[in-house]
Amino acid sequence: MAKYKRILLKLSGESLMGEQHYGIDPQRLKDYAVQIKEAVTLGVEVGIVIGGGNIFRGVSGASKGFDRVKGDQMGMLATVINSLALQSALGSEGVKARVLTAIRMEPIAEFYSKEKALETLKNGEVAIFSAGTGNPFFTTDTASALRGIEIEADAMLKGTRVDGIYTADPLKDPTATKFDTITFDQIYEKGLKIMDLTATTMCKENNLNIVVFDMDTIGNLIKVLKGEKIGTIVHN
Repeated sequence: MAKYKRILLKLSGESLMGEQHYGIDPQRLKDYAVQIKEAVTLGVEVGIVIGGGNIFRGVSGASKGFDRVKGDQMGMLATVINSLALQSALGSEGVKARVLTAIRMEPIAEFYSKEKALETLKNGEVAIFSAGTGNPFFTTDTASALRGIEIEADAMLKGTRVDGIYTADPLKDPTATKFDTITFDQIYEKGLKIMDLTATTMCKENNLNIVVFDMDTIGNLIKVLKGEKIGTIVHN
């Protein structure tokens, strides 16, 4: 039995690079698709938001001379590319998926609405939400919080390259210790940056728990869905 009936899965665009320095690693994409298929087979309704940092990040573009609004718009398009790639990979695994965009771009994908999203999920298809919120200055973390709240997800599962939230960056500080659970208030008090402040606040105010876990280790997604104690749970 799954612990969660409906989830919003946030995937890192950077993780899609795998061992590459840019773009999409076909093996990493397949690994994600296989794990998502297992979730669907378990009976979980899956909504997904994927970043675009493997292709373009608006913030880093702005630091190199791009207009911030244009840079963010380029980042939104990068998320659409990743979403289409994930849809294709899921299709190869026999999983139906629908890409919904926050900006109109038919016939590439359908324009997002809550009704379409819920219809997709209830039909047993994966709903992939792309182009962020459709607005500049908002991250895909904020888009994840927004879509998770809109589809009334039981939790947001934030797939990262580390296995939870630590007191410091475990890659830089060997003395860093991991939290099994932590409250939103503690996140603020300790200044931990698991997501941007807007996204964290939205989740807190709407009581949407976040599970931060290592998505790059095959099998972890199913472990989280079955309630095994991996990763870190953020709650009120």
